[in-house]
Amino acid sequence: MKLRCPICGKTYDEPVQRCECGEPVEFEAFKAEPYLGKTVWERFWEFWPVEPAMELSLGEGDTPLVKSKLGKELGVRLYLKNETVNPTWSFKDRGTFLAVSYAARAGYKAIGTVSTGNMAASVAAYAARAGLKAKILVSESTSEEKLKAVSVYGADVIRVRGDYGRLYFESLKLGEKLGIYFINSDNPFRVEGYKGIAFEIAEELTPDYVLIPTSSGGLFRGIAKGLIELKESGLIEELPTLVAVQAEGCSPICRAFKEGRERIERFENPKTVAKAIANPYPPSGNAVLKLLREFGWKCTSVSDEEILEAQGELAKEGLFVQPASATGIAALKKLMERGETEEGAKVVSILTGSGLKTLHTVQTRGIKEYPPEKLGEVTI
Repeated sequence: MKLRCPICGKTYDEPVQRCECGEPVEFEAFKAEPYLGKTVWERFWEFWPVEPAMELSLGEGDTPLVKSKLGKELGVRLYLKNETVNPTWSFKDRGTFLAVSYAARAGYKAIGTVSTGNMAASVAAYAARAGLKAKILVSESTSEEKLKAVSVYGADVIRVRGDYGRLYFESLKLGEKLGIYFINSDNPFRVEGYKGIAFEIAEELTPDYVLIPTSSGGLFRGIAKGLIELKESGLIEELPTLVAVQAEGCSPICRAFKEGRERIERFENPKTVAKAIANPYPPSGNAVLKLLREFGWKCTSVSDEEILEAQGELAKEGLFVQPASATGIAALKKLMERGETEEGAKVVSILTGSGLKTLHTVQTRGIKEYPPEKLGEVTI
């Protein structure tokens, strides 16, 4: 399969990560029929650009689609795609697995990524599974809590001083020099892996809207590509409206969309509790903008206050997610208030990662102390 630049259209026969024009590349669209199979990798076998190495799987994918009680309050039929149950507790495992399937077969001895959170843990875990070395580049300000969650898998964690934003491009140069396959945020195999979310949703229902927390843009592109391929294969009749959701404190894509620009600009001084989606200059930002305009989709941003409120509401349903995962629910409220989502619509919100990764954002609540002799005083 060829790789194609979604911005300039140039095609490549060899596996590259970015186009000469500076934009991300993606595999040309697949048209196929699903198979009977136990896993999403088997059921949609012909939709992947590389044969999934099932011996390297940790059980990623096939996550639950949970009907939400919040939907009744908001006047919609709301479903939550719970990606927190993946092996390292985030959606990143889908893309990492497919990229590692390629890297292992291509003969790489080491893989790497630039990340301070979900992706770092995912790459480290799958490297351990595949018997590969892992090089994880993080900023010098990365907390000890996050470093422990990565180094436990045996990865080499490298703190880099200076401009963390440059690391994405510097890592690709380093990879070429040292023979390390860097699986960064919008690596083309990573984007392909995220198509599985779209496939699994379509197996269960036909949504009107899909709310996607958006940072680098890789997840948005993957879900969009999956749905487009299903439609072109005749497996679904219509595309849902996709909504890219960002935090107000770091929303370069939504700002460019609102201002009618064709290209994003760096978001200066980002500040938000949703750090998992706080990318001030997303590498797939322009590709996401193009998709939004081409299909008439939406982009909306939400405040930290709205994000934390939504996180608390999801917890009341038994789902503890990181702040970035709650942005979809916060955005849905805004869309309903503005009349941009009709009552009774079928809505899917992607819960991208577990709240266990961001315990510092959660306040301790409801704890009471009783001596043993006073337990009889406890009431319901």
